Amino acid sequence: MRETAHVIDCGGVPMVGILHHPDQPPTRALLMVTAGGPQYRVGGHRQLTLWARALCEQGLAVLRFDQRGKGDAWGEYRDFVDLDDDIRCALDRLTAECPTLREVVLWGECNAASAILYYAYRDARVSGAVLLNPWVHTEAGAAKATLKYYYLQRLMQPSFWRKLLSGRFNPVASLASVVQLLRAASRSTTPSGAGTAAANVAEISRSLPLTEGLLLGLQRFKGRLLVVLSGRDPVAHEYETVVAGSPAWQKALSDCHTLTERFADGDHTFSSAEQRNQVLATAQAWLRSLPNQPH
Repeated sequence: MRETAHVIDCGGVPMVGILHHPDQPPTRALLMVTAGGPQYRVGGHRQLTLWARALCEQGLAVLRFDQRGKGDAWGEYRDFVDLDDDIRCALDRLTAECPTLREVVLWGECNAASAILYYAYRDARVSGAVLLNPWVHTEAGAAKATLKYYYLQRLMQPSFWRKLLSGRFNPVASLASVVQLLRAASRSTTPSGAGTAAANVAEISRSLPLTEGLLLGLQRFKGRLLVVLSGRDPVAHEYETVVAGSPAWQKALSDCHTLTERFADGDHTFSSAEQRNQVLATAQAWLRSLPNQPH
């Protein structure tokens, strides 16, 4: 196994990537897309580097790269809804460097997972995706998740009742918070998933509500998905709330033969070695289960 550095051209802007080469010519590769904000090709807690090396030891080529405006890449920073060109150019370089490839799996956490859903259906080279705590945030969705995963669970905790009986609980303030959340939650509309044949070949408008746009990407994708969710993460809670309330999301996930794994003690970034290794083991098993793609 060896690692090589590459400068990847994206519309005249240089991006920087690290390609992990396995011992034998690979037929499958992973392209790691970084999450928003300050994240770059190393990943939070160096997790992308560590995951890439471990997966490469299993025979996969892995490319992790800095998108424009991040890390060592030049150019202006772009939000996750505007990464199609970055992903495509990185895929072009990956397939050029590894001509034996039959397929590529995309890997992303949080809003990088959302960027993948916007892109994957447009590229026939992509056969699957690993989505860690996908970002589907809306004000209404966050309110629903908070009501379900915080307030309802809080009623089941002995500490809540001890606080109530001791007189340290402020029912007026709590009720006001609940009312505010209920109002926010009532503004949501469940994604209908209604589309037309013409819409299925068109680029997804980024002006659509996030859950609508991501659903369209999901419905158009013909590959397989692994979704990994953390039990102690509001972002994962919101994703689960969206899926639970939308038959269209449920059907689209089923059509992609989606495997969903939940780690009850996981946090948003899988910050401990134990959590990181859980994700790795799950991904390795899922990758082994994928059907081999023909030349």
